[in-house]
Amino acid sequence: MPGRYYSEKLSAERLRRCYELAPPRVARYLEAEIDHVLSRIAPGDTVLELGCGYGRILRRIAGRARRAVGIDTSPESLRLAGGPDIGLACMDAAELGFCNGSFDVVVCAQNGVSAFGTDRRGLITEALRVTKPGGTVLFASYAAEFWDHRLEWFRRQAEAGLLGEIDEGRTGDGVIVCRDGFRAETVGEGEFRELTHGLGADVRFNVVDSSSLFCELTRTRE
Repeated sequence: MPGRYYSEKLSAERLRRCYELAPPRVARYLEAEIDHVLSRIAPGDTVLELGCGYGRILRRIAGRARRAVGIDTSPESLRLAGGPDIGLACMDAAELGFCNGSFDVVVCAQNGVSAFGTDRRGLITEALRVTKPGGTVLFASYAAEFWDHRLEWFRRQAEAGLLGEIDEGRTGDGVIVCRDGFRAETVGEGEFRELTHGLGADVRFNVVDSSSLFCELTRTRE
């Protein structure tokens, strides 16, 4: 459900509006997440962003990397995402149409690991497949201590009619549930460890700005 929701109901200008509604603490989180992603990219890298939306992060990546490529399932969002030295494709992150080892860095920010609504281990496996040996894969989810700020942001989106009304009785413990069927979960460090076990990657974790949990993988196998 979440993946279809973003592609069918919350894409392009509606998605952009969600970010425009971010309160100051959330705006700080969003910027800190981008800064951390950029810190993992070298000027000569070719970088893939999974779920690039309207290009909010992708354009920043393109300003640092040699080549930036973004995929999304929403053609409407992709029409807003272009720019110099940016490649775009309408594609499912769980079934990437790229050759093995095509990218130096693969980025899945803004809790895409949950928001895409697909098999999470399969998503991570596919990201590693298209990453060069020695390359980096970044998956970001929300840090547990950011819950109150995250919930405030989603309430603003619901009040603006961008999401369904939040079901307060079913919302809590890291999960936001809306009455129109939308459900936003997170992935913690323990689940990330289970998802990445045995995938041929070195795994480390970083909590950034007390708001993002990054699972960072370095591909070790051919």
